[in-house]
Amino acid sequence: MPSKHPELKNLVVFDHPLIQHKLTYIRDKATSFRPFRALMYQIAGLMCYEITRGFPTVDVPVDTPLERTIGKRLGATVTVVPILRSGLGMAEGILEMMPEARVGHLGLSRDEKTLEPVTYLKRLPRDLGAGPVVLVDPMLATGGSASAAIGMLRDEGARDLRLICLVASPEGVRRIGADHPDVTIYTAALDRGLNEHGFIMPGLGDAGDRMYGTV
Repeated sequence: MPSKHPELKNLVVFDHPLIQHKLTYIRDKATSFRPFRALMYQIAGLMCYEITRGFPTVDVPVDTPLERTIGKRLGATVTVVPILRSGLGMAEGILEMMPEARVGHLGLSRDEKTLEPVTYLKRLPRDLGAGPVVLVDPMLATGGSASAAIGMLRDEGARDLRLICLVASPEGVRRIGADHPDVTIYTAALDRGLNEHGFIMPGLGDAGDRMYGTV
């Protein structure tokens, strides 16, 4: 079951044994890029069930081999938006569970001097207000990139927003809570904090580099 942190009201941490088992492997510096990618994919798929719990549904008739009954289908258009590049691995795991979702892409890099985000790509579907939007950013460190991304999605019409990440820092969670208090953050771990370079401790290193073997 996901656990709530009373002092961080916008945060949900997944304490499921299987997620924590896989997270331990993904943290290990000995884990190479191929299993790292697979683990990101698997963790995101496991987290997807809880993230989508509040998605709207509609009743639809369906003919079984024996009779007609009423089933449920998603009642709104879902959009998954990974922040490049590391968000792609988790997004694929979510899309495995929701292949009908649309996909947008946001390219944000971090200025290593100011630690502020710089946008280099924005490709989003139209009418983001048509349904839930899931923003995917594996590392919620300072929160600058995620906050900027949420702002861009708001500007494009998104209203029902949630953020999924592998690991988060208290600083990043508080930043999102201050800038976007209505956005819930879902993560596999709330880590200790940031070091002097703005990296999450103990963290798992640079997710993009580890995922693509560019360390």
